[in-house]
Amino acid sequence: MNWGTKIVMGMFAFMLFIVTMVIYMFHIHGRDALIEENYYEKGINYNAEFNAKQNVSQDDAKPKITVTSTQIVIQLKDSAQYELLLMRPADSGDDVKLKGNTTGASNLILVNRATMAKGLWFVNIGWNVKGKKYLFKNNITL
Repeated sequence: MNWGTKIVMGMFAFMLFIVTMVIYMFHIHGRDALIEENYYEKGINYNAEFNAKQNVSQDDAKPKITVTSTQIVIQLKDSAQYELLLMRPADSGDDVKLKGNTTGASNLILVNRATMAKGLWFVNIGWNVKGKKYLFKNNITL
C-alpha cells in the first residue's frame, strides 16, 4: 500500500466519524433535558414568573416538602389549585407533571415515588389562591 492510499483511507475514516457524530447528535437532540421546549415564551413571561416567586416570600407561603420511602408530601399554606412539575436532569422521559387541588385540611400534595428513579430532581410548584399566583422552585434528592 502506498502513501496516497493511506491518505485516502484516513480521509474516508475521518468523514465517516463526522457523519456518525452528526447522526448521533440529531438522535440525542430530542431527549435533551437541559433544553426548554418554549424558552422564548418563557423569556417573554419572565415578569409574571418573578412576581409569583415574590408572592411566595411576601406571603410566607413557602411549601414544606417531605420525602418518605413511598411518597413525596408537599404541604401548602392554603387550599389551592396546583401544577406540579418534577424534572429529572438525567432523563427528560422521567419527568412527572401533576395538576389538581390540594387534599385534606393540611392542604397536601401527595406524589407516589415508587416508579421514580433515585437521584436529583427539580421541583416546580405553581399554585393559585384566590386569584393570586405563587411559584416555588427547589431541588430534592430521592
